[in-house]
Amino acid sequence: MNAESPDAPSADVLAVVPRLAQLSNAVNRGRLTERAAEAAGLALDRPAVAVLMTLHMADRPLRIGEIAERMQVVGPHVTRQVQGLERRGLVRRVADPHDRRASLIEPTPEGAQAANRYATSLVGWFSEAIAGWSDQERADLGRLLGRLVDDVTAHLGRLDEEEAPGVG
Repeated sequence: MNAESPDAPSADVLAVVPRLAQLSNAVNRGRLTERAAEAAGLALDRPAVAVLMTLHMADRPLRIGEIAERMQVVGPHVTRQVQGLERRGLVRRVADPHDRRASLIEPTPEGAQAANRYATSLVGWFSEAIAGWSDQERADLGRLLGRLVDDVTAHLGRLDEEEAPGVG
């Protein structure tokens, strides 16, 4: 892409991409997910924690496909994780009131408590990391990060729809 092209991304947008990669690397290298799981007393790997947190943040029990969609992974991956979480007593299947053949997944009380402990650990870590920020800076971060996530998710959704002609 030519910098003079009207389609060329601006320098400020180009500067964000490596910073996002740097943040991702720092979080992964710092084992934040694993540390938060340990602090919460959870002997779970990252995918299992992701499924538990997806269910915990949902406003209702979810089907396997809905969990997979929210996590942007395939259904069989979620099915394996749900089975493991069921064995540990952290999630349970409940009847789908709209389809007797289907079941929904929800956290058990123990699963909800574990997810709360995990979330509290993460929030504590991030709070410490930005403790020196002003109230306005923290508010700006929340607002802009929320907008970025919403816009990126919507854009990726449109790309997925374009790649799957005749579906939907």
